Parts: sequence; structure tokens; C-alpha cells
Amino acid sequence: MSVTRKGGSAGRLSHDDVVAWATSMVERLSERAAEAEELRELPRATMGDAVASGVFEMLVPSERGGHGLGLRSLGEMTRILAHGCVSSAWTLLFLVLHNWFVARGPQEFQAAVWGSRPYVLMPGTLTPTGTAAPVDGGYELTGRWQWATGVQHADWVMLNGLIRGDKGPEARFFVLPIADVEVVDVWHTSGMRGTGSNDVVADQVFVPAHQTLAALELAGNFPPGAELSADPFVRYPMVPVLTLVAAAAALGGAEAAVGLFRERLTSRVLAYSKGDRQAEQPAAQVRLSQALSTVRAARLVWDDAVSQVCDVYDGGGVFETVDRGRVRLAAAQTVRLSIEAVGTVLEGSGASVHLSDSPLQRISRDLLTLRGHMVFDWDRTAELAGKLELGLDPAPTDLL
Repeated sequence: MSVTRKGGSAGRLSHDDVVAWATSMVERLSERAAEAEELRELPRATMGDAVASGVFEMLVPSERGGHGLGLRSLGEMTRILAHGCVSSAWTLLFLVLHNWFVARGPQEFQAAVWGSRPYVLMPGTLTPTGTAAPVDGGYELTGRWQWATGVQHADWVMLNGLIRGDKGPEARFFVLPIADVEVVDVWHTSGMRGTGSNDVVADQVFVPAHQTLAALELAGNFPPGAELSADPFVRYPMVPVLTLVAAAAALGGAEAAVGLFRERLTSRVLAYSKGDRQAEQPAAQVRLSQALSTVRAARLVWDDAVSQVCDVYDGGGVFETVDRGRVRLAAAQTVRLSIEAVGTVLEGSGASVHLSDSPLQRISRDLLTLRGHMVFDWDRTAELAGKLELGLDPAPTDLL
């Protein structure tokens, strides 16, 4: 679908354009969901729709010819797309988001990645499971990384590795062409199958110094790219943004599940009854209300956290450490409530929703798999947030 582009310059997408495109894609993603699961990657048609829409450039700064949009647009896009297919929404989200990672780097870093077109298709991994040795002009990178979402569609990849030094290890991100690494097909899962989140292996691959970025610079309050752009989103905090937009996929899936349950109640006739319609049963009515209230609570938690981040950073401020903990907790709570709402729906839907062609069972599998992401681990997230509320310092390994 092509959208009518609004905004300050010709061809630039607005927030409303992105929302309209995402809404137009819901039915398409739903129709392609089974294909995405079978392929274990996004169907070619879905990638074609995304490229034609211009959404891959939505977070590229306006100075670089992008649309200069931010957290609200990306979060809404992801939430709406997840109504059609959670794993497709998740994959498109991260392929869009990692252009923002590029925007946070210095000029030479941006030029290397965006040299041939104004966006990149680049999976990224946060965990530093590789090592890098300094060599003349750059580094030699070796390691194996998990969770490279969308790697089948990639032209570059962004990997986190440790450089050993006298002052201890330094975490640094390395961007390199996809042809320089090996993709290992390991993504055989029960849920989120369409994300194709395979492993990536590098064996003493040379990466020029200008294609690297210190982890502290990428995740910090004042990334190098903030000096190059007037778009406030460039300096938004990395981990709060990542957790909130990822949680949007779970929220959208839960909203879709509750909507499907409402539709199911209106037509379902209970087995072993006198033709009773389920919608006429008080228990079903209560269950629907419970699911609606739970997913509404998830939406309010998520909306509030998004607004807090946007209000602070658009106003020129920065988050304190405790604020970062609160946003991470809100994102985890959004996912937790979303899964609770889907569980409520499944308990009252009967066995037939577990047939392989039912979207309800797919949403359930996707959300349970999505919950395994480290940022949504409730015990670790709640412990961290509670520690920060009590004025205690986070550990060096705490992701904030």
C-alpha cells in the first residue's frame, strides 16, 4: 500500500501516515501469519510492503533524509501491526529500530552504514558474547551471537563484543556486512517463529574502527549522533525505548486476542447444551469484562511510560537511574498483563482455539515466547526496580 505522505517536506511520513499504514497491514499480516510461521521469516510480500511504505526510514534523522519520527510513532506502529501477527510486528519493529542505533553514532559511523541508501536492514544483538582484538585500523571480531531477529532480510549486522584491556574489558558494538558472517539456522521454536531469530558467527573478521561504537556511547544520555541532529529522539535513552517498543508487540497481540474472544462469544454455541449461546452465559460475560479490563490496564501502563519518556526528553531533560528502572518495570508489567489477558481468553474459548489455524493459539504461543526476552524477566526486573527505589546502586551488569 502507498500512503499519502504529509509533513514538512515532500515525501516525508507523518505519525498519522505510519498509523494508517500499520492499520492497513493488519489484515494482510493476519492472512500471511501461517506463511511466516512456516517460512520462519517474514514473507517476501510483507517486506515488500514495508519497503514501499517508507517505514524503514521513519527513525532516520531528517538531516539524513529520513522522516525524523520517534518513540510514539514506532510504538503505535508495532502495537497495531501485532493485531495481525505478533512475530511480524516484532521483526519489522527491530529492523526499523536499529536505524536509530545508527543515528546515535558519529558522522563516519553513519556514513559507513547508510552509504548506499537512507536506511539499513540490520539485526542487532545486545549481549557481548564475542571478543575483539585491536589490529591496525580496527579490530578482529570473533564470536557467536543469538537472537538476530530478521537476519534473513539483512544487509548488515550489529554485534556486541568485548575488548580486553589494562582497565578491564570494554563492550563495543561492531557493524559489518552480512556477507562477513555466517548465519546458523537454529530458530525452531514454538512461538515467534516468523522472526527468524537465528545465530550469527564471526571468525576473526576485520571491522574498521569507524564501524564500531562504544556501548557506553550508544546507550548513554549523550550519544555522538545527538550533536548531528535536531531531532530529539536521537538522544532518547536506549534501554527504555527498547523495552517499551518491544512490549508494544505483546500489548497489540493481547488486544487482538480479546477482540477475537468477543467475536467468538457472539457466535459460539456451547456443546452438550440445549443450543445455548455462550454470549448469554453470565460466566462468559464476566470473563470478557475481566479480559477487557486487564488489557486496558496494560495499555494505560504502557501509554503512561511512553508519555513520561517523551515528555522528559522532548523537554531537554534526562532520566535519573531510578526513572529508567520504573520504565523497565512498566514495560515488563505491560507484557505480564497482556499474557494474563490472553490466558483469561483461552480459558473460556474451548478446545477448538488450539487448532493450528486459530489465531488465538498463535498469539498465545508468541506472547509466551516473547516473555522470555531478558528485559521482561519479571523477577529480575522487579528486583532491579525495587533496589533503585530504595536508593541502592545498580550492578554493572544491570541493563538500564
